[in-house]
Amino acid sequence: MRNPRDFFKPLCQGAPEPQADIPFTPSRMIHFLDFSNEKMVAKAGDIAQKTDILLGNLEDAVSVDNKEAARAGLVKAGRETDLGQTALWTRVNALDSPWVLDDLTALVGEIGDQLDVIMVPKVEGPWDIHYVDRLLAQLESRHEVKKPLLVHALLETPLGVANLEEIATASPRMQGMSFGPADLAASRRMKTTRVGGGHPGYRVIEDPETGGEDSARTSYQQDPWHYSIARMVDACTAAGILPFYGPYGDIEDTEGCETQFRSAFLLGCVGAWSLHPVQIDIAKKVFSPDPEEVKFAKKVLEAIPDGAGVQMIDGKMQDDATWKQCKVMVTLAEQLAEKDPELAEAYEMSSNGEHGGTLPTESGTPPSSLPSSS
Repeated sequence: MRNPRDFFKPLCQGAPEPQADIPFTPSRMIHFLDFSNEKMVAKAGDIAQKTDILLGNLEDAVSVDNKEAARAGLVKAGRETDLGQTALWTRVNALDSPWVLDDLTALVGEIGDQLDVIMVPKVEGPWDIHYVDRLLAQLESRHEVKKPLLVHALLETPLGVANLEEIATASPRMQGMSFGPADLAASRRMKTTRVGGGHPGYRVIEDPETGGEDSARTSYQQDPWHYSIARMVDACTAAGILPFYGPYGDIEDTEGCETQFRSAFLLGCVGAWSLHPVQIDIAKKVFSPDPEEVKFAKKVLEAIPDGAGVQMIDGKMQDDATWKQCKVMVTLAEQLAEKDPELAEAYEMSSNGEHGGTLPTESGTPPSSLPSSS
């Protein structure tokens, strides 16, 4: 185990110092794009205006023949496209693949200062993060990258889920985690072909009435991912990093997607993946703070400017802990208002001023506590 005093020292001479706090910016959706498609490269700027995070996918859903083209397209987009306030991420190939070393060396060398986060698939333990951590430090030093790249772990195997607490604290680079339900279902031998969401066969049923065996019994569909996602949220919250729901594969089932996103939101996830433009709007709806809650939070901050003391506001006791919750919410609302004129109007905010923040490290109340928009 590394000495805690060394945890925030660079792992290579000349590499940037690790960040002590994870930047907290709008993260309602991670929108996946395959940049082997030249049309997607050309549209990246327009798509970025609608999303919080734009991710160049290099792994699953990119054929072997298109791996290099997807990498080159991402480099081109990173170099030439103005993404505004939208963060640029990538999902590299798995650590046991023949492409991942080229992914990391090329991307850090070519667009290291443009990339924000590297999503690592099929992470199984802290050893995977340690490998990526050291390699990134060496590449950052070689290419004089100014800020440290962050790492997002994708949980897709039972071993990864079993080790998720250790993964969450493996490196100061850790930005967050997502769930990969398709690969996880296969590795668990779950009997489903769905990508995320529930299953009609996974149910509970009420007991039969005494002497009424032929009477109808109420049955409810359940969420097979509830336990695992809740564990991920706990691990991320404890480590001060961000939990995300992964993909919802049935693009046409917008109601099911919204319901699944909302369940993840209520469990503590701060955002979800979007695989199609229609899911961008769903994520915006679910993961944006409710305007009435934002107005109340602003009222708390105005009544307790320094966060000290106790006030009764609208019949509710407010103290330093609730002040921190309100500060997180208002900060996020300010960031969203900067990107979205409609939200700026709903939140009664202008689209200028200082925005930004980091995850709270003392309040015990992460951004995942933000309320729903409906």
